[in-house]
Amino acid sequence: QVQLVESGGGLVQAGGSLRLSCVVSGSIFGINVMGWYRQAPGKQREWVAGITSGDMTNYEDSVKGRFTISRDNAKQTMYLQMNNLKPEDTAVYYCQARSSWSGDFWGQGTQVTVSS
Repeated sequence: QVQLVESGGGLVQAGGSLRLSCVVSGSIFGINVMGWYRQAPGKQREWVAGITSGDMTNYEDSVKGRFTISRDNAKQTMYLQMNNLKPEDTAVYYCQARSSWSGDFWGQGTQVTVSS
């Protein structure tokens, strides 16, 4: 069974940093894009960053220059380095993999809380 497991969330002060990890177990055929989403209470899930099979990256405007998405294929792990965190970054962060054959796969989420 395919599983995506996030880790690295926690409570930090504004201006601090966290690195989120997403480990993929099992096999997902034909992944086109992987990415990170986040969801704050009472709000819809929001796309944050994505990375393609060719390592092209893109970011939501509010996190550009602060967040960096990357992956290590040998470790089957994707990362989100988050610097200069702001209270508005507080959310549950979800790892996502998208396959043209199998659809979307999601992790269980990891809580990021940024205090002011």
